[in-house]
Amino acid sequence: MLAETGLPRCGRFSEVTPLPARIALTAPPWYPVPPVGYGGIELVVALLARELRAAGDEVLLFGEENSGLASHPLAPEEWSEDLGRSGERLRELTYAAMALKALQSLGPLDIIHDHCGMATLLVQALAEPTPVLHTVHGAIRELERTFYAALEPTVGLVAISEAQRASAPELPWVGTVHNAVDTDALRIGTRAEKDGYLLCLARICAEKGQHIAIEVARRTGRRLVLAGKVEPTDAGYEYFERSVRPDIDGDRVIHVHNSAGDDKARLLARAAALLAPLQWDEPFGLAYVEAMASGTPTIAFPRGAVPELIEPDVSGFLVEDVDQMSEAVAHADGIDPERCAAVTRDRFSPGAMARGYHELYEAVRHGRTPAGAASDTVVPELIGEEP
Repeated sequence: MLAETGLPRCGRFSEVTPLPARIALTAPPWYPVPPVGYGGIELVVALLARELRAAGDEVLLFGEENSGLASHPLAPEEWSEDLGRSGERLRELTYAAMALKALQSLGPLDIIHDHCGMATLLVQALAEPTPVLHTVHGAIRELERTFYAALEPTVGLVAISEAQRASAPELPWVGTVHNAVDTDALRIGTRAEKDGYLLCLARICAEKGQHIAIEVARRTGRRLVLAGKVEPTDAGYEYFERSVRPDIDGDRVIHVHNSAGDDKARLLARAAALLAPLQWDEPFGLAYVEAMASGTPTIAFPRGAVPELIEPDVSGFLVEDVDQMSEAVAHADGIDPERCAAVTRDRFSPGAMARGYHELYEAVRHGRTPAGAASDTVVPELIGEEP
């Protein structure tokens, strides 16, 4: 969350209500907003749109055609088949052109808040005098770093964790706002409801380390549920066939391809612990927060943003290797589910996320440097105006 800026809070967020903002929110074209099953970015955008609208803001949302919250459903459903394939880049360019036409038809806006990046972000940054913010949802490699740097001073970047921001401190950051989870869709599992199994809720790929979760389950004698689709890449399929499939027996190791809705809520609430043996520096981790918000501790390697998410001995444990992860499983039963859930829900609620973004919107609209921005960052320079 951002530090306090001294700006008035709005509608749902407090009793002080500034003039409503007119905000264009751009979601990726691949999944509906809100998503059905997979779609982490789409879930975050949905939660933000709902909170802002409830606070009185006018939110103009671009997204996939089945998006229940979209005022401008643009991308056909069948485009999702091209995600991760050769047609992905052309679909992104087409979506960018469609988003540009939609923006040009809207009239004056206070903020454009992009969650897509790449071509869609580029056309929004170059075609509108409106301030543009972009939430960086992924890891920042040299490719992304070079692209974002080229957009300065027309775009302000928002990080989803301090770890992500620290990976490229030279970029034009205007703030850090943690993602939220849909607390209304989750349930808190009591001690009596815990089923004793371990859960790994993530796409199946080497970065997520399911092979390590399997080893931890073997050492601790616990059942393991692997919930998530196999990453649709050659590397993902190879990892699944080599390191995961041989251990799936439907009894000690179970694979659930796509868990959503009430099934997902029950799966999270009844687990003894969620395992996150990360093999990369993940910039956030919605599944880990969802588990903790359900009263289920997360046991994770301290990679990327994970140390920002877990309250040690309250909502989970940070461990260094397979041995420590196996030992922590025994201590998971000592975590109080109600306290675990309460602490997590307070920090990562949709309202907390929306407050952070609204403070950024207000600061940028009025030419103020947001709290959390770099000390040498001046907001008017980021949005293409004279200070």
